[in-house]
Amino acid sequence: MSQTARVEFINPFIVAVSKTLETMVGCRVVREPPQIKKGKSALHPVSGIIGLSGAIVGTVVLTMSETLALKSASAMLMEDCTEFDNDVFDAVGELTNVIAGNAKAQLEEYKLSLSLPNVIYGKDAELRFPERCTPISIPFQTDHGPMAIEVGFTDPPAGR
Repeated sequence: MSQTARVEFINPFIVAVSKTLETMVGCRVVREPPQIKKGKSALHPVSGIIGLSGAIVGTVVLTMSETLALKSASAMLMEDCTEFDNDVFDAVGELTNVIAGNAKAQLEEYKLSLSLPNVIYGKDAELRFPERCTPISIPFQTDHGPMAIEVGFTDPPAGR
């Protein structure tokens, strides 16, 4: 049976996205209505992926437009990034890591561990979430283009 992520798993990521992009990138972030993720492909061409494990198991994907990835790297590195290179991928990985870490702090009761971030480039890249979960996609508009946080978790064991 497929499980849809519970709101207490999702809200920490929504808050973390807004705070992190406003602080680290200096851009305005406007959340759009959440939706069940359609398909297995990344929503945007640049995606940072982190796995979480503990009392719940999940995958978090920060997926964004190329423009937002370049602007984010430029703001974080304090230099003009105009092409995709290791510095841009590292910056996207760091954004993903900070967002997942901030959300993890709000999910303390689940004793989560984070994997290292992995960054992929390509809109047709296939994403994998835990079995028996239905990932949720929360789209955002920013000053530098669209992005989304996509989250899929298993439910905690009974009694939690």
